[in-house]
Amino acid sequence: MKKVINVANRLPVTLGSTASSPIRKSSGGLVAALEGVNNDEFQLQSLGWPGVVVDEQNQQAISSTLKNDYDCIPVFLSEDEVDGYYHGLSNSSLWPLLHYNRVYMRYSEADWQAYVAVNQKFANAVLASAQDDDIVWVHDYHLMLLPEMLRKARPALKVGFFLHTPFPSSEIIRCHPRRTELIRGLLGADLIGFHTSSYLRHFRSSALQLLGLESEMTTITSGNHVSSLGVFPIGINSGSFEQELKRPEFFDTLVEYQNNWADKKIVLSVERLDYSKGLLRRLEAIETFLANSEQAKDVVFVFIGVPTRGEVKEYQELREKIEGEVGRINGLYASVQHSPIHFIHQSIPFTALCALYSIADVALVTPLVDGMNLVAKEFIACQGYHPESYDPGVLILSEFAGAAQELLNAIIVNPYDKLEVANSLEKALTMPLAERQERMNYMTARVMQFDSSHWADGFLMQLISHREKLPQPQNMLANESIILQALQQAKRPALFLDYDGTLRDFEDKPEDATPDLHLKGIFTQLANSAIDIFIISGRPASFLEQWLGDYPFTLIAEHGNRYRLPGESDWQSLNNNTDHNWKNPVVDIFRLYEGSTPGCTIEEKQTSVVWHYRQCEPVYAKWKANQLVHDLYDMLGNSPVEIHHGKRIVEVSSIHINKGRAVEHFINQHNYDRIICAGDDQTDETMFRVESDALISIKIGEGDSLAQHRIAGVIPFLNLLQNISNLTPHPDQEQEQDQLPQKLAG
Repeated sequence: MKKVINVANRLPVTLGSTASSPIRKSSGGLVAALEGVNNDEFQLQSLGWPGVVVDEQNQQAISSTLKNDYDCIPVFLSEDEVDGYYHGLSNSSLWPLLHYNRVYMRYSEADWQAYVAVNQKFANAVLASAQDDDIVWVHDYHLMLLPEMLRKARPALKVGFFLHTPFPSSEIIRCHPRRTELIRGLLGADLIGFHTSSYLRHFRSSALQLLGLESEMTTITSGNHVSSLGVFPIGINSGSFEQELKRPEFFDTLVEYQNNWADKKIVLSVERLDYSKGLLRRLEAIETFLANSEQAKDVVFVFIGVPTRGEVKEYQELREKIEGEVGRINGLYASVQHSPIHFIHQSIPFTALCALYSIADVALVTPLVDGMNLVAKEFIACQGYHPESYDPGVLILSEFAGAAQELLNAIIVNPYDKLEVANSLEKALTMPLAERQERMNYMTARVMQFDSSHWADGFLMQLISHREKLPQPQNMLANESIILQALQQAKRPALFLDYDGTLRDFEDKPEDATPDLHLKGIFTQLANSAIDIFIISGRPASFLEQWLGDYPFTLIAEHGNRYRLPGESDWQSLNNNTDHNWKNPVVDIFRLYEGSTPGCTIEEKQTSVVWHYRQCEPVYAKWKANQLVHDLYDMLGNSPVEIHHGKRIVEVSSIHINKGRAVEHFINQHNYDRIICAGDDQTDETMFRVESDALISIKIGEGDSLAQHRIAGVIPFLNLLQNISNLTPHPDQEQEQDQLPQKLAG
């Protein structure tokens, strides 16, 4: 049995306001959903905030009670932490943005610092409880930094994250001042789950837009870590509804409600009192229906607004507006015998809620945006019971609820269109029995089959198999000691190192990718080693000379066209007879694409031309780049050039010039007994094709390659170079090193 540490903002139990108050079960969709976890497969332990601020002197006793009686691990928070992390960053900053409400977003640096601190407090609690073979399942937007914190502290842990809200488009999430930290935080997880494919697509787009991370459909690689992405529509705990519909208390409540509204058709609306639920627009649609329908006098709207976040100003104002609108509408359309809207601002007991679901003729579920919306599924689960005959109601569902992608037989509406919603009410209330049965049969079968147990088991099983199912690169560096040992034993070693993507991460502007202090330190150490260093880059000679010219390295510019030896000032050509007649037509077509792709730039070199699109909108620009490559192949089919589509660039260069030829030129001049070539893209593959028994080739990053070894990214490769620079020279190397100053002077 696998142990699962279920980490959420709130524990599934809530403490009372005093130390002697009873502990009670919490409410909420997540608590209900996790009741469906397969207890035969998984041992579930909960970790989270108990819901109240606990004095330090009582924390130990409460921790023991929660651990021993409920298998819960509490994370105690101070009032300031609750205010900054929960009320502030989580609910006043992230919640509105995740639900497309930029106007409600409030951000402060103090709230962010509280959010970071509390996420770290959760991380410390997890690390104190978890073994390496445990599963950690993190839930929701309150803890978006936690996966990365856990990954850094203990990489062996399997960490999953599920987002219970929508994930908005990149244009929305980029409004947050800490957007990159939030995305990076989630990418610490092995598996990131969403309700719908559109939320997954938005996340991939945001990772590309904000972090420059290319992705497959269901994987994103960040550094040396791969995160899987998945769609897992959450379900209800179907068993609890089936049991409730058989209880005598349910029948008693059902009869009571049937007697209360014996001559009325019931339209039920159950939502938390939140601006994302579109309650004011729903009231507009109800008023439109009441003003125009002949059925209005026979319909009662049971409008339940469950209290939430009453301490937040926006929610207080929303309640006041709703109460005012309900009063106004009832004042216009009520009679002595009938009030059209029954507004209830309180939580409803489960038995009463099931009875209302069962007798409702219509469920009106029209949020403006919603991660899933389990109310729609709960209504369907309770519609299967009818004492006399199967006479189901109708579900009216917003197209912007995640459930709309599953419950296709509902009446799907645009909640912003009050006339459409009003017309859908008319349609639902007059729908023939056979059509209602046909619609409900399909949805009932799906809701009862794909319930919370299916959701939880599906997520956990995919998380367990995450690393086994990841596509493995064809060549992986199993042990760096192989390379270090080979260099240690070499009498005359040489390193041929690409620059961008190998020694330095990419920047939006290529000119900004200059050596940082860390890289300069490594260069200094390599300069003092007994290894010949060659920097072989697509960069022009001017860049290499400006930033690397002070080191005793051989500099090779423009993919092997020109080189400068250490200690010399003049650049020499490796290709004096190269045909460049193709350059002007290439520049012309690059200019054409420049006009239709905002943000791109063109770089002309002596033997190549480069079209950069790193600063463009990435999805559109990649599509344009693919078009450009296609046009170039058509135009240059018989020209002596190579077309290279690399990392946010398209480059056309002479076929007579490549890094492989440059490497061959220098190894033919020297008796190197060990050669290491390292690079990250297609232009470096020509080095990896060089035929030499002394060659060790290293691919940096993803992608197919002829290289013998692979290192995940720039940082781990720099760590390898650091270790290389610290090697003790071979005795013959020391002698060669003593002669180096004389060679340079000569």
